[in-house]
Amino acid sequence: MTEPVPETQPNTEPDNSREPRRREPVFNLPGVVIAFIAICVAGYFASSYLLDDQQYFWLLLHAAFIPVLYSGEIPLDFYPVAGPVTYSLMHGSIAHLAVNMIWLAAFGSPLANRTGPLRFVLFWIVTSLAAAGLHYMIYPTSQAPLVGASGAISGMMGAAARFGFRIDRSSGRPAFGGPVLPISQVLTMRGTVAFLAVWMVINIVTGLVGFVPGQDSQIAWEAHIGGFVVGFFFVSSFVGGRRI
Repeated sequence: MTEPVPETQPNTEPDNSREPRRREPVFNLPGVVIAFIAICVAGYFASSYLLDDQQYFWLLLHAAFIPVLYSGEIPLDFYPVAGPVTYSLMHGSIAHLAVNMIWLAAFGSPLANRTGPLRFVLFWIVTSLAAAGLHYMIYPTSQAPLVGASGAISGMMGAAARFGFRIDRSSGRPAFGGPVLPISQVLTMRGTVAFLAVWMVINIVTGLVGFVPGQDSQIAWEAHIGGFVVGFFFVSSFVGGRRI
């Protein structure tokens, strides 16, 4: 008489041999880009809802870029040293802030992944200075405050053009891939030339018309060009020999 064969019991223990599936983050932004977005957002809401009119006026004098303050025509008991850079962290409306932060995430993230955080900060400072500098050269006696990250972001767009908008995702962090292209080669690429032409036309038209939905003040398109030119011509100085 044969003994009954016991039934095979299903294995209910979890299979630990399989590696857990990696989840891609929803917002794959470099820390330095997140930091700039946080500063801009916090600065806007703090200045809009926590400061009274007198305090906000003081902030504009010290942190915005007001060309006439650097022309020597108005006697001051202080010199707004930080203004040519800190203006890039201020915004005039929620729409102005939102649009700039979207473009910062789009163009700043691959550039920051390529350059690293320190060089990205230096890039921001230099392109902001260039944007303010060109604006000052054209309007040296203007009393209108210049605010917004558009000049620095325009520099990032100029840098993107020098990479031919090539994105390398092999490291898991999207970054501009390959070497910085020679200007002669960039100008033979249809997509890049089309982008440059459209970008320039949009800036000139919005500057001449002086109206963008959600934006009360005039668009400082000259500042955009100042940042763009520096980003386009000098991005190799910030990328160096770094490779992803």
